[in-house]
Amino acid sequence: MSGLVNVLVIVAVIALVVVRQCSARQISGDRRWWVLPGVLLVMALREPGLVDRHHETLSVVVLGAELVVGLVTGAAWGWTARLWRAEDGSLWSKGTKATVYVWTGGLVLRVALYAVAAALGVHQGSPALMMALAVTLLVRGGVLVRRASEISASYGVPADRAPFRQAWKDRV
Repeated sequence: MSGLVNVLVIVAVIALVVVRQCSARQISGDRRWWVLPGVLLVMALREPGLVDRHHETLSVVVLGAELVVGLVTGAAWGWTARLWRAEDGSLWSKGTKATVYVWTGGLVLRVALYAVAAALGVHQGSPALMMALAVTLLVRGGVLVRRASEISASYGVPADRAPFRQAWKDRV
């Protein structure tokens, strides 16, 4: 895939995620929360240019730092989202002001990493950004599922079925 297509995919995913985060969304039991991050990760790994061949060690260090920023941002994003149970028993999620701060902080750190990499002569292409975004979304989804399971367990729903009990009822 060309760099332009990668950039368009990244922008589309970020737009989708931001729009979804700004509105209240029901946490369903479809267990597909990992699909979008998985697709992004596969796309990033398939692309050449994940590591700068002229500065391999520095490139790997910068990529590692980018992935750590993605892990921290994803975890903080998942923990700052507001979760609540509706009257019908369904679980809902919505981003908060703290979520906006987490996104902003993650963005600032990523820009700083790219600036440091550029100053050192390390080229980072869109696959590195795509991989970091995939890690962020994967960790965020995992944290939300974990939190939803804990909330459901505190309401008497067995943890192994939370938050999926309502989704099962909807299907039956």
